[in-house]
Amino acid sequence: MGLAAVIVGGGILLSRFMGLFRDKLISLMFGATRESDLYFAAFVIPDIINYMLAGGYFSITLIPFLTRYFEEDEEEGWKFFSSVFLWVTASICVLTVIAFFSAGSLARLAAPGLGPKSLARLAFFLRIILPAQIFFLCGSCFTGILFMRKQFFVPALVSVVYNFFIIAGGVLLRARGMEGFCWGVLGGAFVGNLLLPFLAVKYGGGFSFRWSFFHPGLKKYFFVALPLMLGQSITVLDQQFMRIFGSFAEAGAVSRLSYARRIMMVPVSVVAQAAGMASFPFMADLYVKGDLKRLYRTVKSALQNVMTLLVPMCAWMILAADPTIRLIFQQGRFGVLDTTVTARVLQVLLLCVPCWGVQQVLGRAFYAKLDTLTPAVLGSIVTVVVIPLFYFLAVYTGAVGVAWASVSALFLYTAAMAVWWRIKWGGEAFFGLTSGTAKILLVSCAALLPAWAAQKASPFDPLLWPCLSAFSEILLSGLGFGIIFVLLSAHFIPELARPFLERTGLVGRFLLKNRAEGG
Repeated sequence: MGLAAVIVGGGILLSRFMGLFRDKLISLMFGATRESDLYFAAFVIPDIINYMLAGGYFSITLIPFLTRYFEEDEEEGWKFFSSVFLWVTASICVLTVIAFFSAGSLARLAAPGLGPKSLARLAFFLRIILPAQIFFLCGSCFTGILFMRKQFFVPALVSVVYNFFIIAGGVLLRARGMEGFCWGVLGGAFVGNLLLPFLAVKYGGGFSFRWSFFHPGLKKYFFVALPLMLGQSITVLDQQFMRIFGSFAEAGAVSRLSYARRIMMVPVSVVAQAAGMASFPFMADLYVKGDLKRLYRTVKSALQNVMTLLVPMCAWMILAADPTIRLIFQQGRFGVLDTTVTARVLQVLLLCVPCWGVQQVLGRAFYAKLDTLTPAVLGSIVTVVVIPLFYFLAVYTGAVGVAWASVSALFLYTAAMAVWWRIKWGGEAFFGLTSGTAKILLVSCAALLPAWAAQKASPFDPLLWPCLSAFSEILLSGLGFGIIFVLLSAHFIPELARPFLERTGLVGRFLLKNRAEGG
């Protein structure tokens, strides 16, 4: 499971860096302006359509069923897969066609705070991006097969290829504004999300398609997936709420929120999503075999490891938020004011990253037990509750207020899931998590002071050398934080640091050995 997490995490890390480079190009060419706002807002409706068919979790809900049918009989497994694929393909095609011809009306729902001229261009962007949802959802079927086979390399490359096409489209068609990036989305979805997984399934273990519209397991599968289709969790709507309610704030607010969220999602993706994706096939397999004791131990281990990494990462990233935004985005049409506001938004969003970590692992633990109803119901309740909060904070406090609404929503959702898990299945999966996280937080706070001092020691003037000063501040604070955190964690929390220090080579093992001898 650890190797799988490394493979998935490496692919996600590369993808996130490409995503940052993509957003860097957008900020360089268009800054935080209405044109860039329209591009980010153009994803609201396509993403919601994708969520309506459980697209965000499609391969996740499919894996336990594929595992069961393929273990019993491979022929039966391919019949089940083919039935699901045909129904899902038909559904997404119908919804996409309807949305394509209703783009004008849907644009007003996606960004209600925009004027007529902006809405017309948003509808144009929307029509380009909409067909990509067909490729996303159909490709998720093949990705589910790859995860079921525990083949993680190609799924890790999907987002890399997708982002490459977006960047290429934006550069090649830069004279057309943000339109080029929209065409890149369409091309990247086809090649990266559909064609690549299909070829991997076909040549990486065999592929056998059946024209079977009905299968005995189809009804049960859709019964499990239905809550994800009807219950829109705050985790999948969070980004859409930022775009929708950001349109009520100042011009450029949607772009600033999107830039900050892109940075925030790096630790979420590389650590939390990677751990969740890598652990899920193992959790699903344990549930199918009825080994619940090992399943709960797996959940506990994944949660603790995720928190051990995310808490210090977030602490340092909050400190380094301003130089990070300055280094990545402050250039071209992205000015000093944009940097200041975006950095404050990023600092707020980083507060809820540990909640993302718990949710990513715990949500997949629910799905491994074929319980999709609980996360969907809890997520839908939280979503309804926080809508007024999003609107109020967007209108009266702008982009930073929208960020606070997002943090509040994620905290409520994570807490609700944890409480319900304890009620339903006990607290074995959380044993020691609170005390362990508190220790990590204390060590992280202790490492922040030398990191802050190191950051202030940068010899470059940020007004004269913005990029160079930002780079030196990030480097100095990162080194200061990292060295002190490793030393303190090896001494005070060796039981939590051991799984990671043992994999860092001679230095990590030396620190653990000294601690053991000293203890």
